[in-house]
Amino acid sequence: MYIVTSTVIVPPEKVDEVIGIYRKRSRRVDSAEGFHSFRLFQNTKKPNELTVHLEWQTKAAYLAWVKSAEFKEIHDMEKNYPDQELAGIVPKVRQYEVVAE
Repeated sequence: MYIVTSTVIVPPEKVDEVIGIYRKRSRRVDSAEGFHSFRLFQNTKKPNELTVHLEWQTKAAYLAWVKSAEFKEIHDMEKNYPDQELAGIVPKVRQYEVVAE
């Protein structure tokens, strides 16, 4: 299994808005080959820190998604989000290979 996380720090007054965006996400990734799950985590000590957690069958499946037209379309929409403060947030992405369960 392959895990990808993407962590952002959002302005405290916009946390609920960002959570709402993810709750209404397009779910296009859900049908990608090798995709397992999506979760959005909120840090309990820093509520304005949000982490997207994606689980993939393999690293190759994740990389195929990243190279897909759908991935590009989704991320282009994010860049064009009307709230430029949110659109300008750069996530910290981390990738992990599951080595034991």
